[in-house]
Amino acid sequence: MGEITNVMEYEAIAKEKLPKMVFDYYASGAEDQWTLQENRNAFSRILFRPRILIDVSKIDMSTTVLGFKISMPIMIAPTAMQKMAHPEASTLCFNFQTLSSWSTSSVEEVASTGPGIRFFQLYVYKDRNVVAQLVRRAERAGFKAIALTVDTPRLGRREADIKNRFTLPPFLTLKNFQGLDLGKMDEANDSGLAAYVAGQIDRSLSWKDVKWLQTITKLPILVKGVLTAEDARIAVQAGAAGIIVSNHGARQLDYVPATIMALEEVVKATQGRIPVFLDGGVRRGTDVFKALALGASGIFIGRPVVYSLAAEGEKGVRRVLEMLREEFELAMALSGCRSLKEITRDHIVTEWDASLPRPVPRL
Repeated sequence: MGEITNVMEYEAIAKEKLPKMVFDYYASGAEDQWTLQENRNAFSRILFRPRILIDVSKIDMSTTVLGFKISMPIMIAPTAMQKMAHPEASTLCFNFQTLSSWSTSSVEEVASTGPGIRFFQLYVYKDRNVVAQLVRRAERAGFKAIALTVDTPRLGRREADIKNRFTLPPFLTLKNFQGLDLGKMDEANDSGLAAYVAGQIDRSLSWKDVKWLQTITKLPILVKGVLTAEDARIAVQAGAAGIIVSNHGARQLDYVPATIMALEEVVKATQGRIPVFLDGGVRRGTDVFKALALGASGIFIGRPVVYSLAAEGEKGVRRVLEMLREEFELAMALSGCRSLKEITRDHIVTEWDASLPRPVPRL
């Protein structure tokens, strides 16, 4: 393995190291995978308008998320079944991560790795007792928020998983459900995960359930999977503590916009009342800057974590966070921004900006 100089390079290493079924599960998107490509490509159509001759000798990337101070606005997204990538997955301890409901490590195992700000991503099962129990366990384990996934009443059609007859390897279980007879995935004629979701996940999930969740937990609830202004406004009315703009890594409905394309619409609809985060497609520090310029309070990375984990274990994930941090700091310096609040909409230009008036500069 030569020297790795950017986050994207981990994908090829992961592809070499992982069994085909596992790599395809992590890498693939839904149907034609148009949105999968677009999640990346859309960033390349947003250009910088850097400001010059600004003293950038000191740069502060720190911010707060739901009142918790973090050193940079880059966080770890929930990715399911990480132990398929590396057995070390359960012992990883990062300052800011979101644990998937379908993790191969339990909330208790992850909490025992040491201090850190952790959110818990929640799928709502048909059996609400299972949900209530899981939320209580996350709360007891010191998790700070619930990220409620709202874009998966059914699983998207992921053709690689169908071809590979994807199922969880026999030596692994969905640890959070182990004692509930829901921890294993049966073999299926197509995707074992699709069959599992069809059997267990509640298709009747609605905004009423966001209210119900608020009655069973004091934890703030982030709504993950919002792509439109309409739903952003309802989320605010429903008392969500924040929104994660996400298209589920392009794994649900194909031909939805890239998350970076949907971001500004959602940000404008919330009118600053709750923070909006972006999840999907970030591979460079410049991507982080562009998301913040469009109004995101922070971003989440998913696939880069799994790929670097497969390649180098915990060391790889730390390296990914470090590279993104260095690139983001450089993008800030070269754009003339010394803190996150100095990153403005005027620092970028998008294809839908043609008619916008520009501010008059003053010395």
